[in-house]
Amino acid sequence: MARTIKKARSKRTKGSRKGEASSSSSTNTAVASGPAQVWQPGVDALEEGEELQFDPEAYNYLRGFSIGWPCLSFDVLRDQLGLVRSEFPHTLYGIAGTQSEKASWNYAGIFKLSNIKRKKREPIPSSALDGDDDMDSDSSSDEDDEEINEDAEPILHLQKVAHEGSINRIRSMNQKPEICATWGDTGHVQVWDFSSFIASLEDPGTVTHKDNGIIHNHVPLKVFSGHKDEGYAIDWSPNVTGRLVSGDCNKCIHLWEPTSSDWSVDAKPFVGHSASVEDLQWNPTEENMFASCSVDGTIAIWDIRIGRNPCYAPVKVHNSDVNVISWNSLAGSLIASGCDDGSISVHDIRAIEPGKSLVAHFAYHKHPITSVEWSPYEASTLAVSSADNQLTIWDLSLERDAEEEAEFKAKMKEQANAPRDLPPQLLFVHQGQKDLKELHWHPQIPGMIISTAADGFNVLMPSNIDATIPSAGASIPMRM
Repeated sequence: MARTIKKARSKRTKGSRKGEASSSSSTNTAVASGPAQVWQPGVDALEEGEELQFDPEAYNYLRGFSIGWPCLSFDVLRDQLGLVRSEFPHTLYGIAGTQSEKASWNYAGIFKLSNIKRKKREPIPSSALDGDDDMDSDSSSDEDDEEINEDAEPILHLQKVAHEGSINRIRSMNQKPEICATWGDTGHVQVWDFSSFIASLEDPGTVTHKDNGIIHNHVPLKVFSGHKDEGYAIDWSPNVTGRLVSGDCNKCIHLWEPTSSDWSVDAKPFVGHSASVEDLQWNPTEENMFASCSVDGTIAIWDIRIGRNPCYAPVKVHNSDVNVISWNSLAGSLIASGCDDGSISVHDIRAIEPGKSLVAHFAYHKHPITSVEWSPYEASTLAVSSADNQLTIWDLSLERDAEEEAEFKAKMKEQANAPRDLPPQLLFVHQGQKDLKELHWHPQIPGMIISTAADGFNVLMPSNIDATIPSAGASIPMRM
């Protein structure tokens, strides 16, 4: 989907590129006399009266929804509906943290989106979804509008839990999804047990429309006030149940170890960065190792068994703030990073030295990267969100094939020469959300991505993303 601007006097549609969520309105069957103009997301500006049209064939599913206030962060809750699900209809559970106008209005929203059926159509405005009512779209007199079947619309159920201050980041524990950690702008890290609220969502009869507007008071399991400043970095260990790390803007990282009924938080922090710690990621296979990134432009690798300093000196990977990182769970030596200058990089930690670890680097985005995450099903596939209002999907196994491109152009009725600087690894571009903040792949539904932005959430399943488990022989090139 792409951004739409209200029609002024006339409407003209820009051409599109394969895998991009916009479509060309050209129906001319004759060969064009010259190459068609290719509109580049994030580069070209729309002129007055122009709009981008989303191509229904680009998605297996696309929908927007909201839980009220904008959410800077959210997480997908693992459920008991099936380890791997590829058949519609789908149901997803999530947890999100709000950024309201007043600190006292904030809450953690535990939600269930059900009745997700395969239907290709434009997302509704986020404001049109409220509570557990079926999603209704604005009526249109356009004769091309498809008929709406209310029984096919997804249904939202929501439970709200009061939270002191805005939520900078929220994460659910893999092993116990009902246990969630929040990083607040108050400087506190809190751990919560939301099991009762999730249970109420599992039984739709216990949640009424009025319940969606109630903000429940709930006591957290643990509140840690040892950070000297607020922060954004937090991550649960995928290998040790209950183990947690949290990092702050004061360049400190604290380790949380679970006890029989609580958490023991080491008062002595891990220190190695010279500026704010922006993100943390546990090694997906080594239980004692985690990675961090910082405003100082570096990534550091830590081993909790050998002290409070990094295993190696933090490695400079970008020339500006490193906002986010993601550790590949299928190719455990690869870490992706997103920078404030809009670039994304992939590094091989087996050669974590300056100038030696770089596997791939892309400068496609022109505004800060706000989220990166490897696919849980494809080792070479990476999803990225940026402040340029684009969500992009990359496949690092792809390379430019001149012969294939020539054959494709020969078959086309209209010539469309892609920009020379367009990376062949760019698989898909999704637009339409304003100020994108975070995205996650659904860990149990291959090909599904959920994203949050200032104007709400999107659930999307691009049609060119494989929705099946890859073969055992799937690989990723180590140098590009």
